Amino acid sequence: MKERENFGSRLGFILVSAGCAIGLGNVWKFPYICGQYGGAAFILIYLVFLAILGLPIIICEFAVGRGSKTSIAKSFDILEPIGQKWHHFKWIGVIGCYLLMMFYTMVCGWMMYYAYLMITGQMVGLSADGVVSVFNHMLASPGTMIFWMVLATLLSFGCVALGLKNGVEKITKVMMILLLLMMIVLAINSIRLNNASAGLRFYLIPNLDTIRQNGIGTAVFAAMTHAFFTLSVGIGAMSIFGSYLDDKRKLTGEAISIVLVDTFVALTAGLIIIPACFAYNVQPDSGPSLLFITLPNIFNHMTAGWIWGTLFFIFMTFAAMSTVIAVFEAIVAANMELTGWDRLKSVKVNIVALILLSLPAILGFNLWSGFVPLGEGTGIMDLEDFLVSYNLLPLGSLVFVLFCTRKNGWGFQNFIAESNKGEGINFPKAVQTYMTYGLPLIIVIVYLKGYYDMFVGMGTKVLAFWMCVAFIFLGFIFYSSKDHKK
Repeated sequence: MKERENFGSRLGFILVSAGCAIGLGNVWKFPYICGQYGGAAFILIYLVFLAILGLPIIICEFAVGRGSKTSIAKSFDILEPIGQKWHHFKWIGVIGCYLLMMFYTMVCGWMMYYAYLMITGQMVGLSADGVVSVFNHMLASPGTMIFWMVLATLLSFGCVALGLKNGVEKITKVMMILLLLMMIVLAINSIRLNNASAGLRFYLIPNLDTIRQNGIGTAVFAAMTHAFFTLSVGIGAMSIFGSYLDDKRKLTGEAISIVLVDTFVALTAGLIIIPACFAYNVQPDSGPSLLFITLPNIFNHMTAGWIWGTLFFIFMTFAAMSTVIAVFEAIVAANMELTGWDRLKSVKVNIVALILLSLPAILGFNLWSGFVPLGEGTGIMDLEDFLVSYNLLPLGSLVFVLFCTRKNGWGFQNFIAESNKGEGINFPKAVQTYMTYGLPLIIVIVYLKGYYDMFVGMGTKVLAFWMCVAFIFLGFIFYSSKDHKK
């Protein structure tokens, strides 16, 4: 049997795993919702939920990966007691990784395209309408989006083809270090802008009036939801890196390092965006309009704005591509274990597969724009994002937690023993009750709240239908995780 690959360094493991966790939501959403729900007060609530929600789930994924020394494709098969059915849940991870990449490769291509536009000066001097026109023209041009999606796919799979140490670790480590340096430079530039102090106050000073206005419950749910989704847990994209980890370090300390890097990126993204928006009297938006319309307009008003715009979209390219490379590694590893293929064959097959699978999301913005799967104004990308973000991530996370705590699963004692191998911070045994009952309950609440928020504006009948669907999925998870020994 071929020896399992391992990371070459602890820093490599932390930066690659952090690269997987750091996604576009850190920049698209976090600064906006942070200001919306009271600035620093929201940040404190968010950090609490990172500690009690995100951190234990990521440790569960790492423990399952390291304990099995395999990807999500085989880990449950290896660790489950004889006669149990946990191995059926591997398809949540395998399908989730593919679904995520079916639109994430496209968005990574958007970042590369805008970096190209900035570098070549094609955004310089455009009016506000001109900036909007560039974005709309890109969405209406399937050829443009396909080219940049294919380029992002080839570059990322090329990295994976080189192997764990020489490809994924070495290249991602360089990208992440450059990403962090560029963010610091961009943040310093933003806070030095005229009138940036108003943005800093909005972002960093607790505003209890804002929280009261929106409702403390709404702010808590927003913090809980973002803390859950920011770490990319639930589909085995993290467990694959746990499987490459040796036993020298305990998992809690490694997970804390990754959470801190992820949080640093989210907070620094706010320091880049919010002061710049306030300096130019622009309302900070959330989503694609922030990145592709609001910020290019701001860069056009800055001195040497094309330089700052170029740096920003290179940083965004690195943030997107680090996630793509990490998930591609999970996909390739799963294929190798399920089929017996070597790494190169798995890469070649999946290059073709992911390019073809990424086409519907692209065509959903133009040739297939008449298809509105989730109601007016939605497209194929929205459907794919809904399946991943609102279903597979929370349900997969629930499975990992139940598997690590239930007696008919891997069990809490095995989980603790694996987590606490080596040097570093122990995972406390005292949280067993919370892990067994409290954490699954929080995940279920996040899951149902996500469905409610998604469909509440579509009428009572539509909401009732989709909430029934959510309960059916949850029922299937809990029924399938019951003890099946006769």
